Amino acid sequence: MGILPDLDLRLVRYFTVIAEQLNFARAAEELRVAQPSLSRQIQRLENTLGVRLLERTTQGSRLTAAGAAFLPQAQQLVHGAQQAVLTARAAAPARTVTIGYADDLIVTPAVRDLRRRRPDAHVRTRHLGSQDAGALPDRQVDALVIRTPLPIPADGLALAVLYDEPRVLLVPASHRLAGKESVTTADISAEPLVGCTGAGADWTAFWRLEPRPDNDPAPLGPTLADTYDDKLEAIAEGNAVAVVPAGDLRHTLRPGLVAVPVDEIEPCQVVVATRAADTSLLVAEFVESAKKLLVRRTSPLAQSAS
Repeated sequence: MGILPDLDLRLVRYFTVIAEQLNFARAAEELRVAQPSLSRQIQRLENTLGVRLLERTTQGSRLTAAGAAFLPQAQQLVHGAQQAVLTARAAAPARTVTIGYADDLIVTPAVRDLRRRRPDAHVRTRHLGSQDAGALPDRQVDALVIRTPLPIPADGLALAVLYDEPRVLLVPASHRLAGKESVTTADISAEPLVGCTGAGADWTAFWRLEPRPDNDPAPLGPTLADTYDDKLEAIAEGNAVAVVPAGDLRHTLRPGLVAVPVDEIEPCQVVVATRAADTSLLVAEFVESAKKLLVRRTSPLAQSAS
């Protein structure tokens, strides 16, 4: 037998998702990968293996005989790799803790307090986008300061609420609502919203103000945003508007954007999320520091929206 090729686990995982969906478009959306790029990656995998795994049809895709034979082994490879990562992270020394923080949120006071009280510990920090909250159950971070609703399922997680934060409507300065002191959900019911990728249904519905009274979905603009900067760009171009946290002032770095308080909608919350089964004293001490020191940041906009 000749030397077997090395397999790229990322490509193997792509194949398993396509095999489960049997549709490149749906698989690309789940993986958050552009469809042409996904097709090229699968072709790379097929070239490595020297066999054809998938056939495209007018109804979608189907597995070849080689693909059907490869699928269960591929699923075992992906699962085994995930378990190996979790096992390694679970074995990390108890004196090490990684604190994650999402988007514009700040953890410095609580991290400084934990380091002062536990000088023997290695306290690390890691910045994440809100859609990277999966880093917590995957043990890449041990605690995560983030806004609710979480963009991932909260099963197995514990949430400690730090404070409530109102929501506001972000519009271009030329927009008809830009000069308003506040708006209602009726005022913006027909406004197209920026579509966002990679988040769960609860997160998406919360920021789209769904369900609407008529149970129709919120209208969406032509732009699908992968990042917060993409969202700001779509709003600045006048293609859509967005509902955002009042305390997130990153939009103030861009000229031509205005935040307007939205009346009578529930606030989001800033929380510390941890793994419910985690018994680390360092994690528990960080939560206490966060509840004491990560108090609500005030701003004229946040105060007016209160």
